[in-house]
Amino acid sequence: MRVARPVTLNPEQRQLLEQQARARSLPARVVERARIVLRAATGQQDKQIAAELGITPEKSARWRNRFLDRGWAALQQDAPRPGRPRTIGEAQVKLVIDKTTQEKPEASTHWSTRTMAAAVGLSGASVRRIWLAHGLKPHLVKGFKVSNDPQFAEKLESIVGLYLNPPEHAIVLCADEKSQIQALDRTQPGLRLKKGRCGTMTHDYKRNGTATLFAALNTLDGTVISMCDERHRHQEWLKFLRAIDNVTPTEKEIHLIADNYATHKHAKVQKWLGRHPRFHVYFTPTSSSWLNMVERFFRDLTQKRLRRGIFRDVEELITAIGKYIDQHNKKPKPFIWTAKAADILEKVKRARAALDNRHSA
Repeated sequence: MRVARPVTLNPEQRQLLEQQARARSLPARVVERARIVLRAATGQQDKQIAAELGITPEKSARWRNRFLDRGWAALQQDAPRPGRPRTIGEAQVKLVIDKTTQEKPEASTHWSTRTMAAAVGLSGASVRRIWLAHGLKPHLVKGFKVSNDPQFAEKLESIVGLYLNPPEHAIVLCADEKSQIQALDRTQPGLRLKKGRCGTMTHDYKRNGTATLFAALNTLDGTVISMCDERHRHQEWLKFLRAIDNVTPTEKEIHLIADNYATHKHAKVQKWLGRHPRFHVYFTPTSSSWLNMVERFFRDLTQKRLRRGIFRDVEELITAIGKYIDQHNKKPKPFIWTAKAADILEKVKRARAALDNRHSA
């Protein structure tokens, strides 16, 4: 009978293999190889190992021999396999990357796979693979603006502190208004969704008036206090503050996060806040509406109820918004803020440095 080559492990090798054999985060093939070698070290033959692990004896022998010939590192990666030789050189890959990141096509704002393929003499599939391998997505663009608020750091730390460590016996509310919500009706009825066809909606519409939604999101439980009105002046903001005052427990402090819109800073608003000391207002830095978590609620409202909605008048629009908020408050789900102020400040610092470098170039 043919006898397999014996495997002897030193303490360090055994410890590494035992860790791999128990690991849950490693690829299954690496775990299996560690188990093969550990069993081989106990004196088991390849047929015995194959029967225990449900593999072929040839596979057991292969990884036993690779370990003996090349050590522990050989178990971490597959041996190179034969295949078609590479036809695209490093110079061509670099050309695609440089043109994608540093140039624009003639008479266009960004590259497509077809325009890049024509420019560098490769196939569209090759360009797509290069972009994928290097994480390039020229068809996408993200909006951003770095705040120039001189008190950005202080305001950021105050607001993030409320999110991560809210004060006891107090309510933290993110408040804002969603203005100019249009009551849009379509010029023709759409077709319903059915198998093989999506629903349809006319591209044109009829305007039937506008409304403004005032909303305050409770960061602890996700509930929303709301009010709809025709306009969004300081009078309506004061009316909304009074509504918050009426529906919240009077013994609790109110920490209100809002943007620095002039309406929120009106003299009459400040006078009212002075008479209601339980209200503590925190203004977000300029160009930083993303700090206000009620914007997430506004996004969901737009996507789930407004964008495809059909409203024949403002009253129908306001009713639809009210029903959506009532349904939301039945099973509220808070948005969880995880980013620390220091991490955000570091990201903003890098963005400012990148902008400065671009201006100086």
